[in-house]
Amino acid sequence: MSEIGPPGSIVWQDLTVGDAAALADFYTAVVGWEAQADENEGGDFHIRIPGQAKPVAGICYARGVNANLPPHWLVYVSVEDLAESAARCAELGGQVVDGPRLVGAEEFCVIQDPAGAYLALIGPGPEAA
Repeated sequence: MSEIGPPGSIVWQDLTVGDAAALADFYTAVVGWEAQADENEGGDFHIRIPGQAKPVAGICYARGVNANLPPHWLVYVSVEDLAESAARCAELGGQVVDGPRLVGAEEFCVIQDPAGAYLALIGPGPEAA
């Protein structure tokens, strides 16, 4: 995953599907991205723009902690304080539907806004405190 940018920045996006390899092939053909399987992450794919080293997205298998997720692109937005943002979400009529959980050194959760749309919030993990 990308390093966390300033609060409010879109820092990552993941596509979660049953057949990540087929969709990696689809997007490389349609968009021109490069996809590289990461065996350390169960064969999930890192997506790069040709000529750039830094991945910009992931295409993940819907298994493990993602087994019950429908096919979707999930956008990750950085926040300064994950617990505070999650609490504010609930106060304003949204809900936390997954997490918080660690991903690398960061912690994230998935929220659903009052209209039903999903978004991932990502912030510094507990080690940063």
